[in-house]
Amino acid sequence: MSDINYDDFFAQKVSELKEDGRYRVFTTMERVVGRFPEAIWHKEDGSQKDVTIWCSNDYLGMGHHPVVINAVKDAVERCGAGAGGTRNISGTTIYHKLVEDSLKDLHQKEAALVFSSGYVANEGALSALCRLLPDCIVFSDALNHASMIHGIKSSRCAKFVYQHNDLDHLEQLLKDAPKDAPKIIAFESVYSMDGDIAPIKEICDIAEKYNAMTYLDEVHAVGMYGPRGGGVAEERGLLDRIDIIEGTFGKGYGLMGGFITGKESVIDAIRSYASGFIFTTSLPPAVLAGALASVEHLKVSRIERQRQIRNVKYMKDLFEKAQLPYLKGESHIVPLVVGDAKCCKQVTDTMINQHGLYVQPINYPTVPKGTERLRLTATASHELHHIDRLVGVLEDMWSNTHMFANASIAA
Repeated sequence: MSDINYDDFFAQKVSELKEDGRYRVFTTMERVVGRFPEAIWHKEDGSQKDVTIWCSNDYLGMGHHPVVINAVKDAVERCGAGAGGTRNISGTTIYHKLVEDSLKDLHQKEAALVFSSGYVANEGALSALCRLLPDCIVFSDALNHASMIHGIKSSRCAKFVYQHNDLDHLEQLLKDAPKDAPKIIAFESVYSMDGDIAPIKEICDIAEKYNAMTYLDEVHAVGMYGPRGGGVAEERGLLDRIDIIEGTFGKGYGLMGGFITGKESVIDAIRSYASGFIFTTSLPPAVLAGALASVEHLKVSRIERQRQIRNVKYMKDLFEKAQLPYLKGESHIVPLVVGDAKCCKQVTDTMINQHGLYVQPINYPTVPKGTERLRLTATASHELHHIDRLVGVLEDMWSNTHMFANASIAA
């Protein structure tokens, strides 16, 4: 009979995280319509403090856009709050059809399918695909998101991980694989922790050469890249060369939920076999109505994308001038390397407590040890004076690393 003390065991596991500086603390924010990226921080002692958010995935500020808010209000008043069940039983609404039709058009595909989140979309789609294809082999980028890894792992298919964005390594793995085995190359467009972008065209070339399906995660790109917000694949004229595109409403579109688009036969098979889809309560009408309004708005409006492009360029130019150690990727994500978990937490605590600047530390296992960082996002809602102030504070902190107990800030 086991004599384990369960409370002590789990308390010790949490203590280990705290000792390593990797314990995650929730920061309670109140986002007020019309004020984003400024928000109200509700502190543990009951007091409040005005802060500016620098780690939001609401990249274009669509979560506060009047067209989205009004669509959500109208749907609640018309259809109520809940969905009523899973899609297969009682949870499919007219809003599902409208959103999926809109997504088909966005990516110029035959079919689309909405999931409860981007994570569930990746896990469900990849696990179903890999299980259905006999003797399937997946070739997965080394920096793919945990949801993609989860889906591939749960399928129990053969998997090879290629070095991040390394075309030679990818092709060598494909060349060494059995020629008659079904193959899937799973990768992302924008990698959210490094801020770089995949060589999509070249990966498509390799996929066609070895008769592999392409599965592209565009969660950090839909809404923001391409003339209609279709993502990096649209921006580069490659939509027709991608078999399955996965995206989310939780970032550029400002709401929540995930989706996939592709050929009707493939999407229908996923719909019929993905457990994460079949057994999950459907998204409510209000969320779907907001997502539909956001997708349709960003198909025709370029204002939000242009503002974000301006803000990101302005931030990176100031970072260059200040010689701050950021990772120089092509995308809108600006990772600022600190290099130590405890120091990273000290930096972010100082920023919010002394300067009212809110950004969360990114530590292991999200990123490798020794590369701990701040993941900064200049949204379309930020003004240039917000960026000036952020860079001024960071420049001062990086030039005074002695203020931290562990002076491991990247040089």
